[in-house]
Amino acid sequence: MKLSSERGKTVVAEPAAAPATVQSDPPRGTIAEWAITILLLLFGTTTLVQAFVIPTGSMEDTLLIGDHLLVDKLAYAPSGNFSKYILPYEEPQHGDIIVFRYPVDISQTFVKRVIGVPGDHIKIINQQVYRNGIKLNEPYVYHKNPYPDSFRDNFPSSEPNLMLSQSAQDMLAHNVVNGEVVVPPHSFFAMGDNRDNSLDSRYWGFVPRENIIGKPLIIYWSYDASTESLASSSVHTLVQHFIDLGEHFFTKTRWNRTFRLIHGYHSND
Repeated sequence: MKLSSERGKTVVAEPAAAPATVQSDPPRGTIAEWAITILLLLFGTTTLVQAFVIPTGSMEDTLLIGDHLLVDKLAYAPSGNFSKYILPYEEPQHGDIIVFRYPVDISQTFVKRVIGVPGDHIKIINQQVYRNGIKLNEPYVYHKNPYPDSFRDNFPSSEPNLMLSQSAQDMLAHNVVNGEVVVPPHSFFAMGDNRDNSLDSRYWGFVPRENIIGKPLIIYWSYDASTESLASSSVHTLVQHFIDLGEHFFTKTRWNRTFRLIHGYHSND
């Protein structure tokens, strides 16, 4: 899911051996999440937090088209000798939802879920993801396309049936061992929750660590809008979107999603 820019905020938009031990801090609880969210709202809207809107459906049904998010840019920021003791820095973990610069075009911003961290072995068999030989429990995943796709559903063992980016071609040429993709150091394998309609690591390769911007914290507003109205930069489409807002703000706002905290899914797999 790729993010695009609006005035005053950035928007998300898009077209679809044992692992190394990763040291990480304990996960933050709900109270801590709310505390951080409030602090970010009070003290920063550029350096600490950034606003995004979801214009496509690759993360459905976790994130919907028209969800407006606040992203914590501190979560994965490099820690200093002093700041690491007072700020909640951490490395991306399995199941985290991350916002990052699209590796193929860093002017675009995507949002996906972390499936593999450095050292992980990843493969997909009949739409089911296996990590380090273990079948993953992924309750957040949706399969909405009834038609099979050999490469999408059996990765990386099947031959690509479409043109891949150069970075994906490099991944398949240099990072596949015994039918599994091995995630290299300082890189992550990320996929969309709408697994059949997601432009993700299967098609463009790994997410470099330095491309990661942060993690979504909260849906501060959700509005039932179309992909065209959110992703298009044409004046006509923007005018039509604002007219729609004026006429249907109360009826098309998804009030049940407003101020909803966004959490990753961390299992024992």
